Amino acid sequence: GIDEAGRGPVIGPMVIAGVIISDDVELMELGVKDSKRLSPNRRSELFEEITEISDYSIRVIPAEEIDSLRKSTSLNKIESNNFASIIQELCSEGDVAYVDSASTDEKSFGLEIKNKVDQNVDIISKHEADDTYPIVSAASIIAKVRRDEEVQKISEKIGEDIGSGYPSDMKTRDFLNKWVAENDDLPPHARKSWQTCRDLINKSMNKSLDDF
Repeated sequence: GIDEAGRGPVIGPMVIAGVIISDDVELMELGVKDSKRLSPNRRSELFEEITEISDYSIRVIPAEEIDSLRKSTSLNKIESNNFASIIQELCSEGDVAYVDSASTDEKSFGLEIKNKVDQNVDIISKHEADDTYPIVSAASIIAKVRRDEEVQKISEKIGEDIGSGYPSDMKTRDFLNKWVAENDDLPPHARKSWQTCRDLINKSMNKSLDDF
């Protein structure tokens, strides 16, 4: 199962996680579910329990790398490339990989991943797979916990609570506006290619991001 956390934030990395297990009965017994339906404490507990009974792989894609890659490709392709990389690492011939589709076209997203994988692996690509398949729920938990850790590291380095990094988070918006007003620049780990980040900059400074 593969899922991501942090696709939409204006600050911080996107984290993609893959989990592989021979039978998901153990996961169901643990009570895994979409990470968004769990408290932070329960996610942390499940992270430890999942990683004890499964093999897993994590990709942390920093904001700066996302900005650089988006000059030549789409966010969906960034995801499909990393999904394929994780499948290549964890799966064997004949395995089945369940992925949370990043594209509106589930089938084409699955085929795109399959074409990047050497092994003969069946790809089940579905919207809200993290709410449907326990193995994808497990991956969503791993990705979310790791991203939260990365965001906490950013807050500690900056010396200020940046919130969740999502544009809908008032703490994040207040931090961005304050930082831009005081520094006439975007803070470290901000996704400069993000339209939401551009909008915040325009609103705060009446400037285009191209002015930086």
